[in-house]
Amino acid sequence: MTGTADTNQHYDLDPEIFGEFLDPLRKYSSARYLGADDTLEQAQRHKLRFVADRLGLSGGERLLDVGCGWGALILFMAEELGCHTTGVSPAPRQHEYIAAQAAARGLTDRVHTRVGHFERLDLPAKSFDAVTLLGSIVHMPDLDAVFARARGVLRRGGTLYVSESCFRNELARNAFDDREGTRFVRSDIFGFGELRPLSELVAGAENAGFSVIAVDDLTADYRRTIEAWIANVDAAADRIDAHGPGLAATLRRYLEIANAGWGYTTKHYALTCRNAR
Repeated sequence: MTGTADTNQHYDLDPEIFGEFLDPLRKYSSARYLGADDTLEQAQRHKLRFVADRLGLSGGERLLDVGCGWGALILFMAEELGCHTTGVSPAPRQHEYIAAQAAARGLTDRVHTRVGHFERLDLPAKSFDAVTLLGSIVHMPDLDAVFARARGVLRRGGTLYVSESCFRNELARNAFDDREGTRFVRSDIFGFGELRPLSELVAGAENAGFSVIAVDDLTADYRRTIEAWIANVDAAADRIDAHGPGLAATLRRYLEIANAGWGYTTKHYALTCRNAR
């Protein structure tokens, strides 16, 4: 899902590194906090239920998760709602982890993954009831191709959910897109990443023929999520550094840069669209 490499370098790290600072589901995107005392794990489960609600899932649907990460969403939707799920990612280690988790939970008949880039994979037309992209479209350079492909694989009336970090507006992008911290996150952490204003995501969805049915501001939730991740990195710094000297400090710097912009230069939104008029 990158413009310059076959896979995204950050997600090729040892899966155990992510297990040190993420929640037990290893969900690597914003949580959804409903109360002051919510733990990270509770908040991530709230978020997955929120996604299911936005998609209108009631059970048994066919769901495609683009940029499936460590499988939190596809495993959850298969286990909790009996959905038939497919995850797409170019990172082989993620598929190995998901396959092991699906086998351990007895979900191999409902959880499948495909290695590769969503824009180029051979996927049957109109074969899914729902498509999700949680924090993955930032790593995909061609918005028009992504939205067109998502609509192509959705049945009529199917639903698309995209959550992504965005620049507040074009002025913020012009001012901060080439700052040192932005370049560090884009190049040193991910290899490729392009934050866009929400307006570009909306335009991409509308140009592909989608009808926008909901926009949610999850900025405060993501700030709190990253605060929890930073605390976990600090608590596990020695174990993280065992995978590479200085890795904990690098992760902390990335997370601090991400959190510093919320509300000033960046926001985090959820965009829900329907493949209908």
